[in-house]
Amino acid sequence: MCLCTAPHVVEPRFPAAVECIVNLGECYDTHAIAQQKEEIISLIDSKHPPYERVARCLQAARAVQDEAFDTVIDGDVLSKIARRARGIIAREIKQGDGGAIKKRFLSGITPAGLVCHFDTARALCPHLYILNDSYGLAHFLLAPLLAAAQQAGQDGYACYCPLNPEHKLEHLLLPSLGVGFVTSSDLYPFEGESYRRIRLDACLDPERIRASRTRLRFLRKTQNALLEDAVGALESAKGIHDTLEGLYNPHVDFARVYALADATAREILG
Repeated sequence: MCLCTAPHVVEPRFPAAVECIVNLGECYDTHAIAQQKEEIISLIDSKHPPYERVARCLQAARAVQDEAFDTVIDGDVLSKIARRARGIIAREIKQGDGGAIKKRFLSGITPAGLVCHFDTARALCPHLYILNDSYGLAHFLLAPLLAAAQQAGQDGYACYCPLNPEHKLEHLLLPSLGVGFVTSSDLYPFEGESYRRIRLDACLDPERIRASRTRLRFLRKTQNALLEDAVGALESAKGIHDTLEGLYNPHVDFARVYALADATAREILG
């Protein structure tokens, strides 16, 4: 268990048979912490509303993002993107030695705002394709590239969209090939030099975009407002969490924590 934050608790599925419980609660000065009981209870109770607000804002922002996508998409657009993908696969995806693709996030919605670690992509992949994308088209280019990289046995990282982490690819990094594909959008704009740029927005029907301009502008403003509110709620929740840590930390025997960690590591490593 963690010292003060429940999300870090992992319950054993097969207690004693497979896993053992490491009780970091033994490292508390429980008497000293109990003297602050009322403040701690109040703070923990006050964490729930900001997190619930974050969840509502992100759910709504995803719905708005999906609505904008549905407004601009048609079968011809997807056909154009599929042709682009086939050309890139033929040019960039070579046979590997049997690697693995890991799921990761490169971007995130944080108390500090919207963050994307393009520096990590640049460090891993000297050749970066920048996908200029305003409406969520990048997934349809990245999905066949990911499938081809897996089939070719390449190592890499499939990075998903924070608003749709189950299904929507946002970036694909293939360090074994020295090539990566990152999405640049209004939310996460890429700045700096690139190996190649692909304007996915150019695949869209300009007449359709013009006809929907007012609605698309409204959807973009709505999504931005929802994400701004989510960031504010996360910042509030983090402030509460930091205050809680300030109450707990002076009464934790960290030397004992580290000793428990070392003993557990030695047991795992045999």
